[in-house]
Amino acid sequence: MKDLQIEQLKIRFAESFGATPAIFGAPGRINLIGEHTDYNYGFVMPAAIDFHTWVAVARRDDRSVVVHSEECKETAQFNLNEIDAASEHHWLDYVRGVALQLKAAGYALQGCNLVILSNVPMGAGLSSSAALEVASALALIHAGGCSLEDTAASRTNLAKLCQRAENETVGARVGIMDQFASIHGRAEHALLLDCRSLEFELLALPDDVSLVICNTMVKHSHASGEYNARRSQCEEGVRRLAATLPGIRALRDVSEDQLEQHKTDLPETIFRRCRHVIAENARTLCAATALRSGEIGKFGELMYDSHRSLRDDYEVSCAELDVMVELASSFKGTYGARMTGGGFGGCTLNLVEKARVEDFKSDISRSYEKKTGIRPEIYVSSAADGASAVTS
Repeated sequence: MKDLQIEQLKIRFAESFGATPAIFGAPGRINLIGEHTDYNYGFVMPAAIDFHTWVAVARRDDRSVVVHSEECKETAQFNLNEIDAASEHHWLDYVRGVALQLKAAGYALQGCNLVILSNVPMGAGLSSSAALEVASALALIHAGGCSLEDTAASRTNLAKLCQRAENETVGARVGIMDQFASIHGRAEHALLLDCRSLEFELLALPDDVSLVICNTMVKHSHASGEYNARRSQCEEGVRRLAATLPGIRALRDVSEDQLEQHKTDLPETIFRRCRHVIAENARTLCAATALRSGEIGKFGELMYDSHRSLRDDYEVSCAELDVMVELASSFKGTYGARMTGGGFGGCTLNLVEKARVEDFKSDISRSYEKKTGIRPEIYVSSAADGASAVTS
């Protein structure tokens, strides 16, 4: 499938621009546990998935960047000499924002033609935006006559640039997790990432467990605004707690006992937002311990706890996500299930006994459609390697 899509991309590029391109790919990601903790400088556990965005690129003789999106069936462009940082609320913002950040970081950019092709489901909480940013960054660097140094530090710096592009040009106040996972992903592994220090540990995933992603096929329209609102509420919690807990800079600096002791200093909603983040950090570290020791049942219990916290304290779930998790929990062979991504729709992640995956897919698909009237999409993915040049 991947090879066919790469060939399709080469043909489309030749038809549009009459040249043979270089091609770069970046994966989407799922998050096993640690939701809404990244922008609170806490702990997350993402894995890159075997769904990718590919960007084909060839240089131009001028300063224009001409971009064609196969998904949107649209071509747009901007000039490298006149990059505007303001959002235009258009898919080109992701590419334009990355170009702006690369230019500010001192990369020598050159006009180029780009064609984008992706099989990362859009609007599903699988970080199609981060995959686009990272693949575009590699393509733009290549067009400028450079290549990314293959070191952890260089990859991390590129993740920061891509995050900044989404924060400042797209206007989404995302943390570092999505771009980091897309760049640093490792096949058959999850990443335990400290979002403050950006140190990470590779954690091997069990051979007999599959990552099954259930797409609810809904994305509620208020999602992006609510995401930014949750971040503001966490910042308000830090501001209030810092008045009596000097020295804290983020919610990851506050223990569950400290939060309970200072509960009366916080409005009820702010308290619950903080409680989710602080408890989720603890759950993520416990989940890492469980994964290291092969306690997949314990890991699954923590996933269910995470979902309940996201539903009740952080209030970013929705009826469809809750139905999907409930159905998965009743299937024999499911170790754990939870919503993954920003919330208000999108996907659940399910850890399923590999031998029972096909039964899981048919059972969940049938039951979910019966309960909601919506036919879901269900994907099975292994953990994948991070962004790279495509060599075939």
